[in-house]
Amino acid sequence: MLIAQRLLRRVLLVFFLVSLVWGTGDVWAAGGDEPETIERQTTITVSYTRYEWWLLRWDTSQLICQVYIDHSGLPSADEILIDCGGDIYRLWINTPACGGLEDGSSQPTQCTGLYLFFIGSEPAEKTIDVDLPSPQVWVELSGCEPRFPDNLCPTLPMLYFTGEEPLPNEHIAALHILMDGQPFDCLGATCSVPLRPTTLAGMAVEFWADSSFGDSSEHFKAQVRVIDSGVSVSPGMGGWYVDVLSSQWRGNQIASCAQVWQAFPPLGGPPAWLSTPEVPELLATDIPYSYLAGRLISQGLVDASTCTGGGLLSNGYADTCGLELARPLVEEWQNRFDLQIIEIAQETGVPAQLMKNIFAQESQFWPGVFRVANEFGLGQLTDNGAETVLLWNPTFFDQFCPLVLDASVCQRGYIYLDAESQALLRGALALQANADCTTCPAGIDLTNAEFSITLFANTLLANCEQVAQIVYNATGQIAGQVSSYEELWRFTVANYHIGPGCLSYAMYTAWAARATMDWEHVSDYLTEPCESVIPYVENVTSIP
Repeated sequence: MLIAQRLLRRVLLVFFLVSLVWGTGDVWAAGGDEPETIERQTTITVSYTRYEWWLLRWDTSQLICQVYIDHSGLPSADEILIDCGGDIYRLWINTPACGGLEDGSSQPTQCTGLYLFFIGSEPAEKTIDVDLPSPQVWVELSGCEPRFPDNLCPTLPMLYFTGEEPLPNEHIAALHILMDGQPFDCLGATCSVPLRPTTLAGMAVEFWADSSFGDSSEHFKAQVRVIDSGVSVSPGMGGWYVDVLSSQWRGNQIASCAQVWQAFPPLGGPPAWLSTPEVPELLATDIPYSYLAGRLISQGLVDASTCTGGGLLSNGYADTCGLELARPLVEEWQNRFDLQIIEIAQETGVPAQLMKNIFAQESQFWPGVFRVANEFGLGQLTDNGAETVLLWNPTFFDQFCPLVLDASVCQRGYIYLDAESQALLRGALALQANADCTTCPAGIDLTNAEFSITLFANTLLANCEQVAQIVYNATGQIAGQVSSYEELWRFTVANYHIGPGCLSYAMYTAWAARATMDWEHVSDYLTEPCESVIPYVENVTSIP
């Protein structure tokens, strides 16, 4: 019956396609209904060893229930519940131990309740329903490869869609695109649709694929912005800023967190504090950090013995004399991580200048523990920060967790782990970020310091995700619909520093008061204990 149904669907699909204008990749006006939705499943037969257990009464040896499992060892409580039902399960689970059997002081007939008895094992087969992968559709630009941060094209490009069918012996039959409500269809697995200028808000694009299997892919979405640059890229040619926000984007890297927030970056590129220079020299600073100077003096890297008090204040910071002597090394040290920061920024998309600015505020580029216990690395990772990255950055969690716990345990996800396992993961992160090392030069393990940069970048990405959820919880709207890319980064910086509690309250209150959802107005609703983040955000978002 199933084969006949599938054959009928294929015949109808072929009839539909033949009735259209042939020419793979050519565009025509869409019409016709979507194919009927069918389940992508198959049934497979697997061989296994079946183990049989009986639940017997102690007093009568009466068989109460048979339990069949596919693994060695005792059946689990859940397996007994499934095979025997709730009443028998409760009788078994509440059965007390039957003591005195080994020394003969007691007989089985004197005991109450149920016990498990292993009968044996035998080869067996079972059928399993397996979900099959669904078709995908990817989008990129044709005629231009814009690069972040300006995303400039000399001429109007085309949106290029590619369908992908993962099942063998099946293929993508057609692609469907709705561009700002206007329909386009293409036969085959590829389709090019010309772009046109849009408003600053961009236009909505919806796209999906029909498969020869008889079903369709998910309806994917994109937001596309095409704006005249107003400048000439080359003689006789204008330019266009082109930005595409979609989970299915396959073009060059876009601005970090823009996809998460569905927020377009500023035209022509982000502000300087959200930039990533091409070379370390453009990231270099020469700020006289007194805390960093104090650390360099304390570790014996700078000789300040000629200064009163050895060049140090009682809080461990350098005094004026100590800072003056340490100044050359202070300038060198604050820039020693610049190359790694840029490389990690290029890998993760997190702006290099933003990372360096936060490092300046958090640690003054000294990755060891000093000012606050239990804060580690250049970004001063806390226990709450470790939880944020493990909970809100699943990609990082999937990579890190198997290094600490069994892979099968990690498959549950951080939120479903027991408290002990969660604490173990957070502790392992802290150890990796802790750069203190008594046997290392200057007392710093530079390998761990560099790892802390990677960890910090992933922590900021996690905070992006968390901010997106906070905005949605407060407003009921996608983050990019109520705030700008730049302002959402300010919220992310604040969330990193003071946590989601402070930011959530301010967001809820600001939205209820119908305030503008930018940092200037939302920060007005921070409670007094949270207000310390205001100068912090100001310092981070300023270029030194």
